[in-house]
Amino acid sequence: MLTTIQYGSQKLKINLSEPLDISIPLPLTRDNVGVLAWDQKSPRLKKLRSVRKKHSTNFNSILFMPHAHGTHTECIGHITHEFISINKTLKQFFFLAEVVTVAPEKINGDFVISKKQMQFVLGNKKREAIIIRTMPNMTDKLNKNYSKTNPPYLLEEAVLLLKDKGIEHLLIDLPSIDKEKDGGELLAHNAFWNTKGKKRLSATITEMIFVSNKIKDGKYFLNLQIAPFENNATPSKPILYEVLN
Repeated sequence: MLTTIQYGSQKLKINLSEPLDISIPLPLTRDNVGVLAWDQKSPRLKKLRSVRKKHSTNFNSILFMPHAHGTHTECIGHITHEFISINKTLKQFFFLAEVVTVAPEKINGDFVISKKQMQFVLGNKKREAIIIRTMPNMTDKLNKNYSKTNPPYLLEEAVLLLKDKGIEHLLIDLPSIDKEKDGGELLAHNAFWNTKGKKRLSATITEMIFVSNKIKDGKYFLNLQIAPFENNATPSKPILYEVLN
């Protein structure tokens, strides 16, 4: 199923029949440990009704935390005093995106992504969204507990570059763009949403994705699908479509 998209002065072709799912599901079954962060326990599924127990339907309740369990998309409401909902602020769902691969470098004992690295992978490209795949990129990212591991993160300078380049949607395969414990500074989050100036209310951050090694670096269209939660964050399902021409 081919479609052509008029993007500015360009006509870009994609195949809707070949979606590339870069989300990680919620770990709700014993054979799917999933990803965890922030010292949270695994999400819990409680069976309220079951066909096996002579009920007419399967009826479950689920207890989970979007920021700690699986792929999620968040808005500026994640760090503001006022309540801001991702369901209200994200109004468009299809964006020209760039997939980039970066090997975090060790600085002062932490593995970080720097401004220089972002400049190298983006160059002069104009994109609405960036998908950052970090190295090494093993399938253990699908089943990993990041709590108390001090994962890699983005330096404030790198995020300021992305903001200045007009990146509205930042997606990464880590539990946060900030350091796990930074005393509450959240330098990267604040930089991306420009909290000290004109706030970027439509900008989003998506964390804990997984970009298969089969997906090459380059230009894609991103379909950022979210669950319509009135909350600062929601489970999400980002889908990529390779640009064919």
